[in-house]
Amino acid sequence: MEANAGLVAGSHNRNELVVIRPENEGPKPLKHVNGHICQICGDDVGLTTEGELFVACNECAFPVCRPCYDYERNDGNQSCPQCKTRYKRHKGSPRVDGDEEEEGADDLENEFNLDADYKQDREHVTDAMLHGHMSYGGTYDRGDLPHHMRHPMQPQFPLLTNGQVPDAEDEQAIVVPPGVGSGGKRVHPLPYIESNLPVQARPMDPTKDLAAYGYGSVAWKERVDSWKLRQEKMQMMMMTEGGQQLTGTKGGGDFDDPNGPDLPIMDEARQPLSRKVFIASSKINPYRMIIVVRLVVLAFFFRYRILNPVSGAYGLWLTSVICEIWFAISWILDQFPKWLPINRETYLDRLSLRYDKEGEVSQLASIDIYVSTVDPAKEPPIVTANTILSILSVDYPVDKVSCYLSDDGAAMLTFECLSETSEFARKWVPFCKKFSIEPRAPDMYFALKIDYLKDKVQPTFVKERRAMKREYEEFKVRINALVAKAQKVPEEGWTMQDGTPWPGNNTRDHPGMIQVFLGHSGGHDTDGNELPRLVYVSREKRPGFNHHKKAGAMNALVRVSAVLTNAPYFLNLDCDHYINNSKALREAMCFMMDPQLGKKVCYVQFPQRFDGIDRSDRYANHNTVFFDINLKGLDGIQGPVYVGTGCVFRRQALYGYEAPYKGGKPPKSSCGGCCPSWCCGSQKKDKKFMPSKKKGPVRTDSTIPIFDLEDIEEGVEGIEDEKSSLMSLKNFEKRFGQSPVFVASTLLENGGVPQSASSGALLKEAIHVISCGYEDKTEWGKEIGWIYGSVTEDILTGFKMHCRGWRSIYCMPHRPAFKGSAPINLSDRLNQVLRWALGSVEISLSRHCPLWYGYSGRLKCLERIAYINTTIYPLTSLPLVAYCTLPAVCLLTGNFIIPTITNFSSLWFISLFISIFVTGILEMRWSGVGIDEWWRNEQFWVIGGVSAHLFALFQGLLKVCAGIDTNFTVTSKTTEDESFGELYTIKWTALLVPPTTLIVINLVGVVAGISDAVNTGYQSWGPLFGKLFFAFWVIVHLYPFLKGLMGRQNRTPTIVIVWSILLASIFSLLWVRIDPFLPQVTGPNLVQCGVSC
Repeated sequence: MEANAGLVAGSHNRNELVVIRPENEGPKPLKHVNGHICQICGDDVGLTTEGELFVACNECAFPVCRPCYDYERNDGNQSCPQCKTRYKRHKGSPRVDGDEEEEGADDLENEFNLDADYKQDREHVTDAMLHGHMSYGGTYDRGDLPHHMRHPMQPQFPLLTNGQVPDAEDEQAIVVPPGVGSGGKRVHPLPYIESNLPVQARPMDPTKDLAAYGYGSVAWKERVDSWKLRQEKMQMMMMTEGGQQLTGTKGGGDFDDPNGPDLPIMDEARQPLSRKVFIASSKINPYRMIIVVRLVVLAFFFRYRILNPVSGAYGLWLTSVICEIWFAISWILDQFPKWLPINRETYLDRLSLRYDKEGEVSQLASIDIYVSTVDPAKEPPIVTANTILSILSVDYPVDKVSCYLSDDGAAMLTFECLSETSEFARKWVPFCKKFSIEPRAPDMYFALKIDYLKDKVQPTFVKERRAMKREYEEFKVRINALVAKAQKVPEEGWTMQDGTPWPGNNTRDHPGMIQVFLGHSGGHDTDGNELPRLVYVSREKRPGFNHHKKAGAMNALVRVSAVLTNAPYFLNLDCDHYINNSKALREAMCFMMDPQLGKKVCYVQFPQRFDGIDRSDRYANHNTVFFDINLKGLDGIQGPVYVGTGCVFRRQALYGYEAPYKGGKPPKSSCGGCCPSWCCGSQKKDKKFMPSKKKGPVRTDSTIPIFDLEDIEEGVEGIEDEKSSLMSLKNFEKRFGQSPVFVASTLLENGGVPQSASSGALLKEAIHVISCGYEDKTEWGKEIGWIYGSVTEDILTGFKMHCRGWRSIYCMPHRPAFKGSAPINLSDRLNQVLRWALGSVEISLSRHCPLWYGYSGRLKCLERIAYINTTIYPLTSLPLVAYCTLPAVCLLTGNFIIPTITNFSSLWFISLFISIFVTGILEMRWSGVGIDEWWRNEQFWVIGGVSAHLFALFQGLLKVCAGIDTNFTVTSKTTEDESFGELYTIKWTALLVPPTTLIVINLVGVVAGISDAVNTGYQSWGPLFGKLFFAFWVIVHLYPFLKGLMGRQNRTPTIVIVWSILLASIFSLLWVRIDPFLPQVTGPNLVQCGVSC
């Protein structure tokens, strides 16, 4: 796909397609590449028979030596690694299938025969490209070996691949060739064994897993699968001739070791890529015990509360009991999913040994990265640019990474800023990779208050860093200029550089737009290295269509990326979440590409971490309790919920397919373990999601579909069988939409795009799949992709995948993988919580409510409890508001919610409070969460519960019952020039009314209660303490809200002055009414009589 080929805009429904060419057309040349060094094996390119420099590709002149060229033509994909152009036959090379007849190129001596030199060269290339994939040899120097071993030959013993054991009933040993000498820097295979080299047989227990011996799990490159099969056949033939001679050889020295010097490396590469780290029993067992104790105490506490009503205050007593029962239920729903918390540990070195060996073609899976943005006014372009730059410089093979930016606002500003970002990336990416910069978002890197010279040894680092900082400052000035220019929109709308009107001038009525800024043909940095693909996408929008907000934009990205790159995995990020750990993608691949665990994983969720939060974290923006406690607990069950960003998905899982069953067969029980098999009866299998029992054809290339479209359309053998899971093309279109290219991409097991597809055809099809009517009468948003029906589409999407039997993984690397920005303003924070709570209410009132959905699926019981708690928690706002009002009512009326208790009855209250405190302490102990973070979470739970959750409950009811929809508000990512300036800004909103009212009435109640006690006497102070404790509990929890309402100390807002006057008036009236300094007369009022008495 050619980079900078122009903006492609069009509408499939209107049959329109326009290509707007840039001013400087054409890819930029490849720079700083040594044309005499082969870019595959590192050897000299060599000369032709005429004495000229050998040029393999006549299109781009990519440096490739003659042996690598011949290997690619005979056993590879027959195309140039750089420009993907098919190699033409050169004189002296054998003819292969597909070669065209060429005039004047007769070479009868070499067309069909291979001489001995070519055989040796071919084996040399095999060693250069596949060393380490077959076996690990010693770190020897080739010059130390005999002449006939300097060019490796075919191994005499078959290697075990993909866990398959060759048939050898009479043999119970595997010959492991040890290394020869040492001193080499590269680790080469030892594919040929001479009979004069002594090798001992290593005993193998037939009952033991081969992985323990370091065999059976090598991940071969799919493009050389056919070559591997032919080599194994040759090896089997060689065994019959030379096998006995080799195993019978004896010797001494280093060869006496049956394990071999490189066996630890082999075993390390075949070990699991991750492991569970269970919480120490000394920490988790007391925590579980106190949970059980707390349940027992709750039972006795409610027994006392129900059997002892308060006479004279029956309404207060009943209200308090109902609230306390709901709080107990809410605590149980929140507590039990945390019963099995775990940590996880990844092994990046093993991942590299298995899939990304140095000097070889990387076998790591491709990843598409999605970044979504809507409004550049609320999501500053410089923030989005930093996110894009961190993605382009990630520590991952560049040909495996593709970045897609979804501009759902079709803003010309976003497009122009992305163009500037792509140009600056040519300088920023090589700088990051050369000096191992962390983080790789320039704004965050240059703002770090640390010693940036630490661990830096290159003498040019300081000079290049200063130059790069100057380049970034100039880049920021150019972005700021674009932002300033965009403030005033011309009356005729924006126009592009060539005078063409911007297609997105009308944000509600515009065609789909796609622009490839960087790609693998033309996208190179200043050092001449390739850059990851960068694509701008703006889906089509027309009046009268429901575009489903962010969920619809993400589904459009899924389809357009499937057409253009079709990576088997993808990562989604918000525009303000940059990659803080350059190895984050590798962390995720340790789970996704694990041979045992990866097949059942639908997504890997990373915790959200934030920059720019005030030191005290007044409004609990870090949300540490949720990310470090709740999600760890879910990881021990079926995996964490999807939280909207920082998540790596398996593409096939998002397409609605069920997870593979353990053992390959579905169990008899269909309730996911939450009830016995007889409870739900026989399970009716869903043909749409059940995996096929019939094995597909064996493929040698990952870009070949499992089933051809022609076969699907005409009918595959066995399609008449009603139980067959193969669907006709018509059924595919009903599910995925009417795009044959996209349907074909869903059938590719390991992703990839057919090499024969042209860029123009793919871009045209990409415009088709982002058209506004593409999802009509399909299962998009219902069973496929991001699920519609809630503003929190993330919770619903993860829930659907868990119901299909998939599990998710929670990955918490030592260095946070991603960091973003969070609203530190009180009003913005409450609006954010309001949106989350509204989404939960929408789910709880829909057919996808976890209370009744998915019982015929494979959702585990504790995972269901967690989802129930996630969706019904806004209901807690009603009892919470009532409970926070009770202290003021008790103080003003003189009544209380509990009767006078005895010493024995007080034990239940004391035990309950102690169990609550001990549970929190033990929870902080095993999770590592600080007490300040835990306390901030408790405070904001009350603040959000009495404001945002309450409003979300009523808005959700209005939306479901009356059809009154609410507008989606994008959280502002803007930052003030002044440090934490937003923290002290008061933005009045209706969400501030309920907590303000609760604070006022409780303060009034405290003053009234104390005044009444002073006026009454000593005997009234005892009952007053319980009421005051109750009121202070409410005020202390609402204190951060009160502090935010006050603003800065030297700038008191008008609203506070108004409330102060109101409070002063109330206190004055109460003071006059009570008048505590006048003595109270209990007897008759005796007045001194005068003379006239």
